[in-house]
Amino acid sequence: MKKVAVIMGSKSDLPALTPCFEQLKALGIPFEAHIYSAHRTPDLAASFATAAQQNGFGAIIAAAGKAAHLAGALAARTVLPVIGIPVKASTLDGLDALLSTVQMPAGIPVATVAIDGAANAALLAAQIIAVGDSALTQKLLDAREAMRLAAVAADQQLAVD
Repeated sequence: MKKVAVIMGSKSDLPALTPCFEQLKALGIPFEAHIYSAHRTPDLAASFATAAQQNGFGAIIAAAGKAAHLAGALAARTVLPVIGIPVKASTLDGLDALLSTVQMPAGIPVATVAIDGAANAALLAAQIIAVGDSALTQKLLDAREAMRLAAVAADQQLAVD
């Protein structure tokens, strides 16, 4: 199974990534997490992205707040799918990070999830990797069925006075 790289621009982004780590672990997807800044350690970030495919990664998740250039900087160095997580880290409540992440030039795509959408980033990475992995596909289908059953049970328990 391919690994997922989870890259954050700063240690302060770590709490926002907990749902990502939990989701990857629940699906049994191997991953590595690193702190590489597009601005403070650009050479390290570029080196990681350039070698990611060769090192067994199938997708990269990049989380950053404020200027949030990290996902784009990584995407510029690899053809692996890059998923950006805009992190709520400033007085603009993550809107700055969202806009920085989604405004990519033609030819360098970055998929973007919601502000602080770490769980969905992990699920999107899983779906990408599952294209070539039937066991992972089944885990994703099972997870969807569990969500459906939980929604049905919640509906059946709903009591409105």
